[in-house]
Amino acid sequence: QVQLVESGGGSVQAGGSLRLSCATFGLTYSLACMGWFRQAPGKEREGVAIIWTAGGIQHYADSVQGRFTISQDNAQNTVFLQMNSLKPEDTAMYYCAATYVSSRCNLEANFGYRGQGTQVTVSS
Repeated sequence: QVQLVESGGGSVQAGGSLRLSCATFGLTYSLACMGWFRQAPGKEREGVAIIWTAGGIQHYADSVQGRFTISQDNAQNTVFLQMNSLKPEDTAMYYCAATYVSSRCNLEANFGYRGQGTQVTVSS
C-alpha cells in the first residue's frame, strides 16, 4: 500500500517562505509523477505543481509560477515544494499526491494516492 507523508507546513507572514516535503512508502515500482495540490475552505481543489519522476519535467499552476519550485531527491521517492514570496491567498491545506499512471500526470487529474495534508497559513 502506497503511503505519502507530508511535512513542513506552518504559519508565515506574507512574503515569507516555506518548504514542504513528502516521503513515499510502499512503492512497488517507479511512479510516473508526483505532485502537490491544495484546497482552501470553501474552494475547489487546485493543482499546484507536478513533476515527472523520469526526467524531472515540471508543470505549475499560473498562480504559483515563478514563486514555487517542485523538486525530487535522487532516489525519486521524496518530493519537495519550495514556496517563496508567499501570499495570503496561498493559505490552504497542501496535499502530496502520486500516481503510477502517466496519463494522470496533469494538474487537473486525480492521482490516486494522496497524503494526509499539511496546513500552510500566510498572514498579511
